[in-house]
Amino acid sequence: MNVEHLDIPGAWTFTPRKFEDDRGIFFEWFQDSTFLDAAGHSFTLAQANCSISKKGTLRGIHFADVPPGQRKYVTCLTGSALDVLVDLREGSPSFGKWRSVLLDTEERKVVSIPNGVGHGFMALEDNTTIVYLCDQRYNPTGEHEVHPLDPDLAIAWPTDFPALLSPKDEAAPSLSEMIGKLPKFS
Repeated sequence: MNVEHLDIPGAWTFTPRKFEDDRGIFFEWFQDSTFLDAAGHSFTLAQANCSISKKGTLRGIHFADVPPGQRKYVTCLTGSALDVLVDLREGSPSFGKWRSVLLDTEERKVVSIPNGVGHGFMALEDNTTIVYLCDQRYNPTGEHEVHPLDPDLAIAWPTDFPALLSPKDEAAPSLSEMIGKLPKFS
């Protein structure tokens, strides 16, 4: 498995080695020892989520209160998506910066998202299936969002089709409105 450290502290991509033959493809998309070597801590599974989206669906930017936070390990099973991480940890050297990773069925990349880093994605094809492992269960009172189209973030989302947002994401505050309510970098 190829491991790449992203320019957001604590964030990684993992690209599995694929084994292909006339029957199809096999790959390991999570290895506890590889994750531990890269991140310096283990990943404890508490919840697994699956999202199936039509082209243009934009989900996020979501984050959880720290503590406890909610680390995520995200990949794409069908279709493709532009996956985006935004460092929302006040005091982080990369605060307010974002990084995008193409998740698709070609490379089969996986993104590891640390506590305090916001997460969102846009489906680039109909029936894009994103699955993510979470180290904490969903806590509705501890979950928050930042508007994914906030001009101060200036995320380079695809513009060749309209973005489809949920009412919750459409009403999300800007990053500047969340200052003082965001996780702290440690």
